[in-house]
Amino acid sequence: MSRLAPVVIDNGTGFTKMGFAGNSDPSFIQPTVIATRDRGSAAKGPSVPSKPSFLNTSSSSNLASKRGIEDLDFYIGDEAVANSKTYALNYPIRHGQIDNWDHMERYWEQSIFKYLRCEPEDHYFLLTEPPLNAPENRENTAEIMFESFNIQGLYIAVQAVLALAASWTSNKVSEQSLTGTVIDSGDGVTHVIPVAEGYVIGSSIKSVPIAGRDLTSFVQNLLRERGESMIPAEDSMTVAQRIKEQYSYVCPDIVKEFKKYDQEGDKYFKKYDGVHSVTGQPYSVDVGFERFLAPEIFFNPEIASSDYLTPLPEVVDTVVQTSPIDVRRGLYKNIVLSGGSTMFENFGKRLQRDIKRIADARIRRSEILSGGSMRSTPMEVNVISHKFQRYAVWFGGSLLASTPEFYSYCHTKAEYDEIGPSICRHNRVFGTLG
Repeated sequence: MSRLAPVVIDNGTGFTKMGFAGNSDPSFIQPTVIATRDRGSAAKGPSVPSKPSFLNTSSSSNLASKRGIEDLDFYIGDEAVANSKTYALNYPIRHGQIDNWDHMERYWEQSIFKYLRCEPEDHYFLLTEPPLNAPENRENTAEIMFESFNIQGLYIAVQAVLALAASWTSNKVSEQSLTGTVIDSGDGVTHVIPVAEGYVIGSSIKSVPIAGRDLTSFVQNLLRERGESMIPAEDSMTVAQRIKEQYSYVCPDIVKEFKKYDQEGDKYFKKYDGVHSVTGQPYSVDVGFERFLAPEIFFNPEIASSDYLTPLPEVVDTVVQTSPIDVRRGLYKNIVLSGGSTMFENFGKRLQRDIKRIADARIRRSEILSGGSMRSTPMEVNVISHKFQRYAVWFGGSLLASTPEFYSYCHTKAEYDEIGPSICRHNRVFGTLG
């Protein structure tokens, strides 16, 4: 009997990628936002109920019976943003973690029925989770998926491991290894995650409070300070995001780059042409230093804020150095980029150069301290970029879910009915408890 392709959903802070296993690209990429009528609750910000609605045993929590007509009046993704003037926008995921389970359930509902247009009871599902996700969150996810959507089977995969698997498509990868350091930078947060043979080294994970949204805000501030008065106030964030995505790149040396712009401005300055979202009037914006200053925040965070001052290469080096000594060379050798905020031109080259400098300086210091009696083998530092980098986590999930063994990794509906949500604390691939 042939099975239908498993559904792969990667819920990120900024965007959700969803599609079917075996495809190289997600079918839909939507902002992770839901627009609801309850404006009052949204104004107070996200709330995490002490007891999520779907755990309420006094009334059935299944979608069909618990929801009235008013609860079905909502939009997700781009439609939610389009209706933001009459509906309240809610972001169910904050810093990678699900913050509001009721909104998340509704988000999954429309993702499955309206966008993917599939019957969940006919499919197995692969969902992703951030590093250090609480086991209770896995149980909540399982409860929604099995109780509300009656899915056939569920596998919850760690995002970093999927990103490592996605990197195997790169020409720079000589062997398919699940040991490496994953730099996952999306819209809301950047994580540096060491993985040894598929196991995440949780004690060494570092989080960097710089990601796509911060870069966009920085570009917006630069344009405002420079007095770009042509940009309509309601479009300023969108314009900043498009400038960041279309024109930005990573430079090898910020001082030399300023000199280039001063000496050959015509060659480096660009023009962005936009259309006012309300009046439809065209306008143009000069794009200058923002091109290289936006991604420079990763390497010189002090140019944007004094709240956080550690450059990304230093964070990566610290993560490797706090990992077990026997896997450090493997972690330096296989540094994998994942997520939209790592897509800047020359990002990987600059990162590799800076990490290599830090590692080499440490080796030199140890040789000097030993009086020249100890000679160390040079450290091989390799930062891997590949064509599936933007959606690396989703693509890794698509690869895993398209293997014949995938179904044996999943927890099935029958097992869930027998044991309960705690079944999802166990990972069958690595034989570990959450």
